Amino acid sequence: MPLYRTPIALHAIAIASGAWIWHRAAVPDEQPSSLRRALELLDALASDDAVAQGGWGVNRLAAHRGRDPSQVSRTLRLLADAGFVERDPESMAYRIGWHVFALAARAADQRLLAAGGPILRRLVEKDLGERIHLSVLHGAQVLTVLTESPPHAVQTVAWAGRLVTAHNTSSGRALLIDHEPKELERLFAGATFGVGGPNAPRDIEELYQRILVARRQGFALVDEEFEPGLVAAAAPVRGMRGEVVAALNVSAPKFRLGTELPSAGQAIRAAADELSRELGYDALRSSTLASARAG
Repeated sequence: MPLYRTPIALHAIAIASGAWIWHRAAVPDEQPSSLRRALELLDALASDDAVAQGGWGVNRLAAHRGRDPSQVSRTLRLLADAGFVERDPESMAYRIGWHVFALAARAADQRLLAAGGPILRRLVEKDLGERIHLSVLHGAQVLTVLTESPPHAVQTVAWAGRLVTAHNTSSGRALLIDHEPKELERLFAGATFGVGGPNAPRDIEELYQRILVARRQGFALVDEEFEPGLVAAAAPVRGMRGEVVAALNVSAPKFRLGTELPSAGQAIRAAADELSRELGYDALRSSTLASARAG
């Protein structure tokens, strides 16, 4: 059986995607006890306490699960050989390994599109009635991976599968919402600013100030930055570890959406937050872990 189809691998995807809590129903009683022990250890290493402490050693894991330390050590060695856990050479603590995150990344890509489709359709059909895009960052550009369109006679251009600039689009601003000036300078080295619409940012500093506004609001509004007569709103979609993985945005002619742009931004943000939760993001948990690491 291929490694990615083993019960451990399938359970590991759930762990890395944010399903930390052990459910006995997830592993049928007929599964070998050794497999159950391995999954229990993965769940333990994915717990809030273990993550905040940078991992747990053999004795801590054994005490947590009520297992014999030598048995736990043997299981951890097997998991480490397969990449499901890794051991810190200094602290000797175990933590979730690279293979779990590799599996989760592949699952998350599929989950993003699968969970995003219904949300985009609802925004078009019930909430906003305008074209909705789901996009990802591709270098200094934005790649739209999914689009849902309304039956209007006048529509903005469909960008699915095409690349556009990130510095003067709402999707780009949402995708860059966590970036600081030095990161922006590296990303846009050699980029030409001041092109597109009449309100496009003229340099890195102006872009960063607009990112700060988006950061405070939780969504980005763009008024004739990409092209004349076009307005848009976007919000970031976050993955299980809190990183920005995509952006939801609505765009439309200014004569139709201009006066409703702030409320559209709120609707887009609510939808992006919903999609983030579908991907395993927990805002409260991420904030708690960040505080613990900072302390």
